[in-house]
Amino acid sequence: MQHIDGTFKHPDGKGGNLYYQAWLPDSTPVAALLVVHGLAEHSGRYGNLVNHFVPLGYAVYGLDHLGHGKSDGVRVYVDRFEQYTVALECFESMVNAWQPGVPVFLVGHSMGGLIGAYYLLEHQAGLAGAVLSGPAVKVPANISAFTLLLGNTLSGVLPKARLLSLEAAGISKDPEVVRAYVNDPLVSTTRITARLSAEMLKAMLRVTAEGGQITLPVLILNGSADRLVDPEAAKMLYAKVSSPDKTLKIYEGLYHEVYNEPERAIVLRDVENWLAGHLPASKA
Repeated sequence: MQHIDGTFKHPDGKGGNLYYQAWLPDSTPVAALLVVHGLAEHSGRYGNLVNHFVPLGYAVYGLDHLGHGKSDGVRVYVDRFEQYTVALECFESMVNAWQPGVPVFLVGHSMGGLIGAYYLLEHQAGLAGAVLSGPAVKVPANISAFTLLLGNTLSGVLPKARLLSLEAAGISKDPEVVRAYVNDPLVSTTRITARLSAEMLKAMLRVTAEGGQITLPVLILNGSADRLVDPEAAKMLYAKVSSPDKTLKIYEGLYHEVYNEPERAIVLRDVENWLAGHLPASKA
């Protein structure tokens, strides 16, 4: 296994440098996995995916979003949600140049599932499929119209105001995973900004309204005991996607990070089987 990393300029010219890394097999990859990480974390937290799939011949590529991990930018802040997707489009083009002719699968988790679903609305043509876990694609039922209005107002007048934080204990039942997350210096511990909160909600509304435009093969995963993203979001996305090739798996008792749960071997094997079934015949 070879590990490489580097940076590139955010394509909007304002976002600064974005950090990326990749884990490559020793032979020509059967496919490339484009990992789109979640809120407040970074691409380096997907070791279980890397260790499972690189030995199987997959190349795994990860990008730290603007304001996350080793990338530049105000922590957990964007001016507009599309700053995530234009960076992802640029990175996908880089991966295609590095791995010509190799099928690329998008693998998005949590907010990365939202970024991924939003991205698919306009950029699915070049992808072989998508795997979305714990996708934060649905406006939470406990958010009132007043809260939405307040969030939009703050986004306009105090965009960098800090509003919400994540419950670390909700990511996994494994205390070691939680401990590593809490002690990870690249995980942002600051509260989420008003602007990012508002932009995420806008993106959720668009995915809800336009999810039927997604037509490529999709695998959607969620833990039934997910406290950070309501499993109903995964069910909603599954219902919206118009692809004839779509699969939904809800894992009983699992928390938010299904790849980091004690039962992760089951999840990773399910993803492995799904990916294998969607490789070109010459690579399967």
